[in-house]
Amino acid sequence: MSRHKKGFTLIELLVVIAIIALLMSILMPALSLVKKQAQSAACMSRLKSWGLLFKLYTDDNNGYFNEGWGYAGHPQNAGNPGEYGLWMNALRPYYRDEKMRLCPTATREVEAANDWGTFKAWYVDFPNRYPTGSEGATKHFVGSYSGNNWTDYMAADRGARLKGWFWKNTQNLQTTNGGAVNGNEVPIFGDNTWHDAWPQATDVPVQYPFDYGWGDKGTTGEMNQFCIDRHNGWTNLAFLDWSVRHTGLKELWTLRWNRNYNIHGAWTKAGGVTPADWPQWLRKYKDY
Repeated sequence: MSRHKKGFTLIELLVVIAIIALLMSILMPALSLVKKQAQSAACMSRLKSWGLLFKLYTDDNNGYFNEGWGYAGHPQNAGNPGEYGLWMNALRPYYRDEKMRLCPTATREVEAANDWGTFKAWYVDFPNRYPTGSEGATKHFVGSYSGNNWTDYMAADRGARLKGWFWKNTQNLQTTNGGAVNGNEVPIFGDNTWHDAWPQATDVPVQYPFDYGWGDKGTTGEMNQFCIDRHNGWTNLAFLDWSVRHTGLKELWTLRWNRNYNIHGAWTKAGGVTPADWPQWLRKYKDY
């Protein structure tokens, strides 16, 4: 009597496929969550490195931060482009890895202004202060972080941004009224949709996550460049005590961005904001 190998029936195959599909539907959200948590942890680690880079820079410069757009206002910099003072240029001798400027959740470079998104990286073409290798006089910088430009070592007012509001130095931890400030209250660097920002307490949150857009948006609303939902209701920031932590999106309005900043402004619980005042996309997140 001949023996025949018994194969799977069509029904058995369909059952196996259904079981695999069910398992995938259960596992995929969990795997996605694990991936996001890993990216957030990598972002925190990268920002910790940036905190150390800023510390090295300020240690080497008598406690002063980079000049930012105030670079040309310092006599010793006469004749050089103002872009030389921006963080990605000024700190270049302290970092070599280009990926350092990128949050792991936002690595794809935008193609144009209408291509902007929370999980995309900005770009600028600026004069290159420290050319290396085959680099030319202009460099294509790409990133998804920004410094808090209120830390800049400004030599003069920048329009309505008064020079007395800038922190300038790691030892200058006082408000304009003379009150003492802790370094863990002052953001220096973090997740952002552009390379610079001057947040103010009066900045109004956007109605939809993508409303603020990408690029230079003027002098108001710049808190929205930091208020981006890359980490499920949190953003990641490095602070002037060189610490790094998750920061609630609404918590951004309670931090000491500059020396004249009102930490009890209209968008804080102390200032009277209610959950219903926030745009719909922010209402589900913790109030501060």
